[in-house]
Amino acid sequence: MTLSDYLDQFAELFATFDVLGAFWQIVRLTAVSAVVSFVLGTVLALMRISPIPSLQWVGAAYVNVLRNTPLTVIILFCNLGLWAQLGLNLASPTSQTFFEQNNFRLAVLGLSVYHAAFVCEALRSGVNTVPVGQAEAARAIGLGFLPTARLIIFPQALRGAIAPLGNTLIALTKNTTVASAIGVAEASALMKTMIEFRPDVIIAIFLTFAIGFVILVLPVGLVVTSLSRRLAVAR
Repeated sequence: MTLSDYLDQFAELFATFDVLGAFWQIVRLTAVSAVVSFVLGTVLALMRISPIPSLQWVGAAYVNVLRNTPLTVIILFCNLGLWAQLGLNLASPTSQTFFEQNNFRLAVLGLSVYHAAFVCEALRSGVNTVPVGQAEAARAIGLGFLPTARLIIFPQALRGAIAPLGNTLIALTKNTTVASAIGVAEASALMKTMIEFRPDVIIAIFLTFAIGFVILVLPVGLVVTSLSRRLAVAR
């Protein structure tokens, strides 16, 4: 088969199926989940480094349980447990797009609570790069735990956590495909549909989605590498 034939197949796939829309759904899932997981992960990281033992225990328990639970189980629990059994609606039931919006937000919830554990550990690794004397100096001038963390520890910890946070973002981008388990119309769900209806161009289908994910993930890796080098703390 010639290159022209493959190009014709790609053109036909893009004309028949909403490939760009599916990848846009990936971008939306990643962006919203990244923000929510970062906020939740920051709170967990504060709990992990807190001087209060009970908060340390809760933070550690959350991280250990969530990191060792399959993401598919979490996503399905959000849909079958929180919505189907407990009646948790994250969208208006009267909306014409209720199921689409509700499933999207349930997927964001599942992705966020799962990746927050990894964000927490990434931030905690950054905290470990901050010299202990900085916190001791802050306490010596009368700063409490939260002001010390907000003004001194976390700004420096973020610089040391750029690389692991970037890896978490890349993993989140790829893990959004699990959202298809509850009916979110993202890339992997569309790929299954395309394979079902057009198995004759399966190579073009796989190449389409492989290249699509490379386009999404590669710039993130390049930016993270550049930032980690520029913002690295000199020792």
